[in-house]
Formats: sequence, C-alpha cells, structure tokens
Amino acid sequence: MVLTRIGILGGTFDPVHRGHLGIARIAMDEAALERVIFIPAGQPRLKSGDPSASPEQRLEMLRLAVSETPGFDVSDMELRRSGPTLTVETLRELRDELGDGVELCFVLGLDALARFDQWVEPERVTGLARLLAVSRPGYSGFDWPEFYSRNPYAEGRVDCLDSTAIDVSASELRARIASGASVGGLLPAAVEQYIRDNGLYRV
Repeated sequence: MVLTRIGILGGTFDPVHRGHLGIARIAMDEAALERVIFIPAGQPRLKSGDPSASPEQRLEMLRLAVSETPGFDVSDMELRRSGPTLTVETLRELRDELGDGVELCFVLGLDALARFDQWVEPERVTGLARLLAVSRPGYSGFDWPEFYSRNPYAEGRVDCLDSTAIDVSASELRARIASGASVGGLLPAAVEQYIRDNGLYRV
C-alpha cells in the first residue's frame, strides 16, 4: 500500500527564516512529501532559555512565511500543550489525527540527531515516524556506526538529506536585528515587516 508521506518540521522558529523554508523544500522534494507541517515548540525540553518572541508572535510569523507556498502548513498543537515539548507526544497526536494511511517523516538536523538518545522515548519516536536528517553545508564527521550502536532501533528508519539551504541561525538573525544590521534576503519579506512593525528582537 502506498502511503501519503507528510513531513513534520519542529523548532522554536524565533524567528522563522529562509533556512527553515529551504530545508522544508528539500525534504519535500527529496523525500516525496505531500506536505510539510511546521510546528512551533512551546517549551523546548533540550534548549535552555525562553524564546524572545511570544508563542503568538512566533506562530504568526510562521503563518506569514508559509502563506504563499502550496504544501506548507502550520500547527499550533505544541503551543496549546502545557509543560515541556515532547516530540513523541506530538507524533502520537498526529498519528491519531491523520490515521494509518499516512507515513510521518520527522525532519531534523544532524546536530539534533546526535543527541537522539537523550530524547523521551526515542524508540517510540522511530516507530511513529521516519527521520529525515538534514546536514548543513560543509557539515561532516557524523559517526553513523556510533549513532546506531546507541540507537539500534533507528536502523532502517533514518534517511539523510544534503541541504543546500541558507546556512543561518535564528540567534544570528536576532543579533543582527538587535544591532540594526541588515538581514537582507535571510527572512521572508512578510516576516521581516512583521518584526519591524512589532519591534521584535530590539534591545
């Protein structure tokens, strides 16, 4: 049976930028995804500090960023959930919502994959979704044998995608905005305007 493949891209998206959108496009094309759902995190469990923008602002920036791209959707399911954000709970909820005719594909960076054994119920995560691991430009040295020795349940459940997307971090963008430096081309125009209108990331 051919399953519909849907990608899941989570993160704080503080702010969402063209690197995120490029990774989603690469995943959609290379993994034959019907659509990609962007899910902003409420309280990331493995990330220290709170996001600079509010949950509502991060959600709105995402909606603006994907509004004109067919196949890109946004869900606020993790923002509606109390407590730390757990991927396994998100995937369970999506599985219940979307049914068994869908194959979930969770998109993440190789840096996050390296810490996969620290996630809550990582074996269950690989049972609920394939992992689409995206490498950054110039990234090398990932120790696959060591990864699979720590995560044997991930065998056959990981696909690696090479990213040619813009290599930029949200923290770098926040610093540029705070200093008044240009962020030309790194943010969708509607997101850049929203940040300006709402005075986000200024110090």
